[in-house]
Amino acid sequence: MKSLFQKKVIIPTIASAFLFIGVSFQDNFFEIAKQIEIFTTLFKELNKNYVDEVNPGDLMDKAIKSMLAGLDPYTVYFNEQDVLRFKINNTGEYTGIGALITRQEGKIIIKEVYKNFPADKAGLKPGDEITKIGDVALIDFLDDASQLFKGTKNTKIDIEYLRQGKKLTGQIILDEVEVKSVPFYAKIDEKTGYIVVAHFSKKASIETKEALLELKRQGAERIVLDLRGNPGGLLNEAVSICNLFVPKNEVIVTTKSKIEKYNNTYKTTSDPVDTEIPLVIIVNGRSASASEIVSGALQDLDRAVVVGSRSFGKGLVQRPVDLTYNTQLKVTISRYYTPSGRCIQALDYANKDNKGVAKRTEEKNYNAFKTRKGRTVYDGGGILPDLEIEETKTSSIASALQKNDVIFNYATAYYYKNPNIGNQNITFSDANYQDFKNYLKTQKVSLDTETELALKNTLAVAKKENMDVAIKNEYEQLLSSIQKIEDGLLDKNKIEIKNLLVEEIIKRYQYQEGLYNYYLKNSVEIQKSVALLNNTTEYLKILNR
Repeated sequence: MKSLFQKKVIIPTIASAFLFIGVSFQDNFFEIAKQIEIFTTLFKELNKNYVDEVNPGDLMDKAIKSMLAGLDPYTVYFNEQDVLRFKINNTGEYTGIGALITRQEGKIIIKEVYKNFPADKAGLKPGDEITKIGDVALIDFLDDASQLFKGTKNTKIDIEYLRQGKKLTGQIILDEVEVKSVPFYAKIDEKTGYIVVAHFSKKASIETKEALLELKRQGAERIVLDLRGNPGGLLNEAVSICNLFVPKNEVIVTTKSKIEKYNNTYKTTSDPVDTEIPLVIIVNGRSASASEIVSGALQDLDRAVVVGSRSFGKGLVQRPVDLTYNTQLKVTISRYYTPSGRCIQALDYANKDNKGVAKRTEEKNYNAFKTRKGRTVYDGGGILPDLEIEETKTSSIASALQKNDVIFNYATAYYYKNPNIGNQNITFSDANYQDFKNYLKTQKVSLDTETELALKNTLAVAKKENMDVAIKNEYEQLLSSIQKIEDGLLDKNKIEIKNLLVEEIIKRYQYQEGLYNYYLKNSVEIQKSVALLNNTTEYLKILNR
């Protein structure tokens, strides 16, 4: 009876709080109050009358998260456990193991290990399956396993893991892990400096400035800024990085919202480092948010040439809102706009198809805008490079291979077959590629392209309706045809897939640093960026100077 009494007291209190908040929304006040009252009554009666015992916290958690799922993927609710577990921050530092962990088919897999951090010192390798952390066996552990690696510096955590089917044990000693925003910079040639910005934590602009000044001291007369794969981060750091290359008081980005206080204009506030040094920015389909602010602003201001492929198109701004009982809401409050007025956002979450998938603006509906010097640029989501590189666009077959961890798993197998490569130059011959194709067959790897998945889903539905036997022959024929086409796509896109394989394999032996050194000599985007910077006439022509 005590729990029922608590529900009766707490729920009306929450409802009253919502009703009070609703007063500020004059237009929707009655509807908000009505819906809160309906939900409060339903929630109370459900908990009181349902035939089995239910957990009110779990019910509310699922209800809230299901409600937010109908909006955009960036508006999320953190319950008390989520807030304690993740402690999301943008400092670039945390106590942990220095490794990327992922869940594959219910298994906890080490995806990448960072050099000289705790996981590396403990001997862990990509592909290792963690089976036990401390006293917790992970076979039935459904929560985020990274929470089990939390603790103060020098905490010792015993682990068990599988490597190539062999059971091993080890111990990780937690330490302060500093995640650098600029993990690598170097000179490509005598005159060209190269800076990688991996994400925008609170040290991003400081680290970028330090790299820029050092490269200039080493004689760099032009810069390639690599934002490929950068998912974004802090808005003010994006503005500050732009400020390294443009004068004080330049508009970099504006945010627009239905709420007046969230309408802001962000300008540079400091003296720049160099407003004249030729600059190329590389982006790809995984460059998002703050990366798009930097590339879009410097493109609009005719300060840099953007090279690569269209960026991701994440132009929604979020802010955290603290709620009662140590919970939190991260809510989308506005949209980003570049200096020319372009909206960065690609997907329209208010306009979804009949499957609930947000629609993307068609190219015919893109809007034209003008840069400072009058060049035409377009919206439509993301930043379209001034110099598009066709080879960098991801094919459907390569996307499927990455999504299904086929490339990752093959690289793991390759590493243990060739343990002594070390810092040698890694190449991938046609014979190696044939070995990769043989691996797909011997391991019976399903490529699971979107077409193949759609066909398999059709069979699953047919089974539910007892129609699978009737269409079995046709299904097998179609699946066989699709798989033959996929095999052809493996040959057609061989160069792209070989590059992805080499990149994954390099990280196994030489970590991220080795990958960036490989890029300096082999990346098509970097090669074309340097060629453009070497051709002053073409560079200035693109910028209309």
